[in-house]
This record gives sequence, structure tokens and C-alpha cells, in this order.
Amino acid sequence: MPYYLVKHQYTCGVDLHGRNLYLCVLDRDGEKLLHRRVGCDPRRLLKVLDPFREDLVIGVECMFKWYWLADLCADNDIEFVLGHALDMRAVHGAKSGNDRMDAERIARLLLGGLFPYAYVYPVGMRSTRDLMRRRSFHVRRRSDLFNHIQMKGLQANLDPFGKIARPSLREGLKERFSDPAVRCSVEADLSLIDLYDVVVERLEKSILESAKAHDRHALSLLKSVNGVGDVIALTLLYEIHDIQRFESVGRFLSYSCLVRCKKTSDGKVKGVGGKKRGNLHLKDGFSEAAVHFLRGNAKGQALHSRLVKKHGTQKALGVLAAKLGRAVYFMLLRNTPFDLDRFVTA
Repeated sequence: MPYYLVKHQYTCGVDLHGRNLYLCVLDRDGEKLLHRRVGCDPRRLLKVLDPFREDLVIGVECMFKWYWLADLCADNDIEFVLGHALDMRAVHGAKSGNDRMDAERIARLLLGGLFPYAYVYPVGMRSTRDLMRRRSFHVRRRSDLFNHIQMKGLQANLDPFGKIARPSLREGLKERFSDPAVRCSVEADLSLIDLYDVVVERLEKSILESAKAHDRHALSLLKSVNGVGDVIALTLLYEIHDIQRFESVGRFLSYSCLVRCKKTSDGKVKGVGGKKRGNLHLKDGFSEAAVHFLRGNAKGQALHSRLVKKHGTQKALGVLAAKLGRAVYFMLLRNTPFDLDRFVTA
């Protein structure tokens, strides 16, 4: 976990809420110069911070409300640092706490070089990334409806429905249920699925248009990987954003939740941790890419068979996903398309 180590004349910790925030401004020696609550009014906030604007850094915990404050700081040439919420244990693990105490703790972590920082995603692509995540949310809800219909079929001991993702495969489906109440439940599911189909298609079209405007070349590089189509490529593109922000391939794989992080003490392995510490959207993207990579890909299937012999069936697909993550890192770093022959022999 990287820490923010740059020193400034003034350090400001912010405990941010929906309608107000609590400020704590420290000087280089750690003396409190300002400690007060302010409403979430940009003009009011800038006025309060005006005496310290010469060399000021603002630290905020990474919660869903930080967008407007990051943009305000960027527009006014104020250094902004986003704190990684899971690693700010000095704030969350304290015996007691309130807004005033939390703001001071954040400021002192930042001043002392112990502030674990997260990536401040730029405003230009942020809304499209969030739209992509929202599209994934709707797809999962649609999948839940498909699963519910399949479950109702099993309860009624009906013949398997097979894949019913396409509208043409769902014709006459509700009539297969004899119970009126169950038929009504399935009909409601099918109506929602039809609506989700329209919504998801509209979102995908909008996201793809935005992606071509943002980075058409990176999108084409990602789609050069066998089995990676528009949706997976868009997921990887918007979750990675800039490959240069990862100083090594190990950092990238760790951020993508594709490697295990060992915990050692006195030379002994005490276990693994942080399985969910990172970008789970990237992990899902690479996991899905690994599955699609094997479809109709004889060389990829041969590689998977070797991985199964070495690691076992359950672990092989995860190893393949990590291998794809490593390949994508160097593809984007070196600006080169995917090389299948090199990938399966490396």
C-alpha cells in the first residue's frame, strides 16, 4: 500500500459527509490552525481555506461523496489526496471517535507520511466508468431473474429450459407452468427481463461511443485478446484507465485481485489476506475473459489443460486469469497487440 510522503506547509484533514464536512488544518509542526465544521458549499469552503491556499494539501477518506471535492481542488490548484478507507485503521479502529477527532486523525496521518492513498480517477472518464459499473449491476439483476425462472422450473419438475437469454428462446415459456400463481410470477420475471434487455443494450451503446472518444486505440488493443469483446474490453479499459499508474506488473496484478498476498512473521507464512483488497471489477473482467478465452481456442485449451495438470481444476482458471492480466499489462505498457503464440508458450 503506497503512502503519501510529500510535505506541505499546511495539511488539511477532512471528515466528509453529505451536507457538511469537518476540517482540521495543521502546520508543519503539527499545530492546529483551524478546526471547525463547514457546509458542503464550494464558495464557503474556499473562503475558509483561503489563508492556507499558498501550499495546502487536503486528505479525504475514499467514500462515495468525494467527487465534487476532488474536482473543486483540481479547479483551484489545491493538492488533493484520497485515502484508502480499508487501510485507515487509525481512524476506524480507534476506541472512540467523532467528526472532530476523525478530521484530526486524517490530518495527522497525512502529515506523518502514514496516509494510505487511493487513485483519484479523473473527471473526464469517471462518469462513463460509473455508467459501466451500473450496467454490470443491471446485468446481475437480470441474471437473478433468469435463475428464479430456472428454479421455478425445477420446483415444478419441468424439462430443463436450457439457455433462455435470447427473447426467441423464451416464447411460450410461461405457458409451461400449470399453477396460475407460479405462471404469474414467471410472467413478471419475463417482463422485467424484456425491460432489462432494452436498458442494457442502450447503456452498452452509449458506453461504447464514449470509449471510442476517450481511447479508441487502447480499446482495440484489449479486443485483440482472444475471446475479449466489447463488454469485457470496456470493463478493463475504464477500470485500468492509465497503465502508467502501476509501477510494476506485480502492483497491477495485486490491484486486480489476481494474486495471493502472503502474511509472514519471523520467516513463517501466517496465511494470506486481502483477497478483496483491490478492484473487484477488474477481477471479474479478467475472470470472464479467461472463460471466453478458451471458447473455440485450441491453443488456449491446450494451455488450460497443462495448467489443470499442474494446479488442479479449481485453480487453473484463476492462474489463466492472472496470466491474461500480466499480458494485458505489458500490451498496454508497450502499445502492442495480443500475441497468442507467445502467450501459450511463455
